[in-house]
Amino acid sequence: MQPYPLQLEETPTWLESLFASDLAFVVLFGLCLLEGAMLLRFMPSELVVPAALALIGSSIPKVLTIVGIAVIGTTIGQFCLFILARHTGRDYIIQKRWFPLTESRLDRFDAWFDRWGALAVAGSNTLLFVRGLLTVPAGLSEMDSRSFVLLSALGSLSFQTILAILYLFGGYLLAL
Repeated sequence: MQPYPLQLEETPTWLESLFASDLAFVVLFGLCLLEGAMLLRFMPSELVVPAALALIGSSIPKVLTIVGIAVIGTTIGQFCLFILARHTGRDYIIQKRWFPLTESRLDRFDAWFDRWGALAVAGSNTLLFVRGLLTVPAGLSEMDSRSFVLLSALGSLSFQTILAILYLFGGYLLAL
């Protein structure tokens, strides 16, 4: 997948200052909501939790809060995209410039969803580069909304937890 035109290499200064403010958790929630809805273009999704840990703090209570907010935000964002796909259909989603896939790539994710079923939602949410991309095929299917939310949250929990552990482990290694 090619980078988005507005995606930057590092966290924007204005975003860093918001992360360091009293609104840090609100900002994190908003970023995760955008990420889940596939609208986050100025920051790679893999940097959201590590940036929050770096700028807000990495004590155990803060790590748990950051991961919890990230899971809730991305799950709500994905559920909004799921509902949009369900109510508007495939053609509407494909025609939108904000949707990061071509029709042929979406066909591949449809096939993935058909092959693996609902569990593919949790699996795809755990993986880099395909994170959240099964949301649209799930929304276009007969998948139950509650099942989608549960599987989306489980996949997001594993993804965000892995990011937090990697960040903390990397910090530990640097401190040696």
